Amino acid sequence: MTSAPDDIILEASGLSRSFRGLQALADYNLRLATGEILGVIGPNGAGKTTLFNVITGFLPPTSGTIRLRGQEITGKEPNSVAALGIARTFQNIRLFSRMTVLDNVKTAQQLRGKAGFWETLFSTPSFLAKERALDEAAYAHLQSLGLEQFSDVYASALPYGFQRKLEIARALATEPSVLLLDEPAAGMNAQETAEITGFIRAIHQRFGLTIIVVEHDMTLIMPLSHRIQVLNYGRVIAEGTPDEVRGNPEVIEAYLGADEPADAVGA
Repeated sequence: MTSAPDDIILEASGLSRSFRGLQALADYNLRLATGEILGVIGPNGAGKTTLFNVITGFLPPTSGTIRLRGQEITGKEPNSVAALGIARTFQNIRLFSRMTVLDNVKTAQQLRGKAGFWETLFSTPSFLAKERALDEAAYAHLQSLGLEQFSDVYASALPYGFQRKLEIARALATEPSVLLLDEPAAGMNAQETAEITGFIRAIHQRFGLTIIVVEHDMTLIMPLSHRIQVLNYGRVIAEGTPDEVRGNPEVIEAYLGADEPADAVGA
């Protein structure tokens, strides 16, 4: 995918992050086009989740800058990053397990419309009206994603695949322009992986999202991504289309060792 400079929505320059001398991310650069799906792959410990944590403010970078629509967001707190339009999911599902599906979505939507302290404390008519509007908006959001039948179900009671979908739905409820998905197919069987792949494609088209996906499952990331970056020891060792990356000898060596066949990645 090619894009003009004004199509760049997210940009990272010289990002690094070290932990007590361990370089988890080193001189990382990114220019992400509006509407692009970028896949990020690499062996365990390559720095993929560190990258997400730095972009979303969960970790400050040791050096480098991050810009969203040209505005520098380097080092901002996670709630500020989310308010500016970057949402994420986690490798390990982090739902509010003792809340219903509807209430999980409502907590995210409150980022865009908070009630005042006094109207909340005294349950004023304005507060009650806002609560009704929030309920209606949350239910409409679930309907748009085909999850409304689970609205009154506790998150912990959902089948695993639907818990993954709910986590994505909750992230979407913050109305992001950039969505970061950290291993959305983790722990899924082949049928569930196919379903979540279709779900990601559908939300990409419906909401006009720009998406970065970290994933080990090549059956998801290769057909889904417009472009792929490969990380190893915190550095980008290859970047290109899925076909270009699949046959890259350095990528094959990083994953499997130099003697493996060139079609092994993405098989």
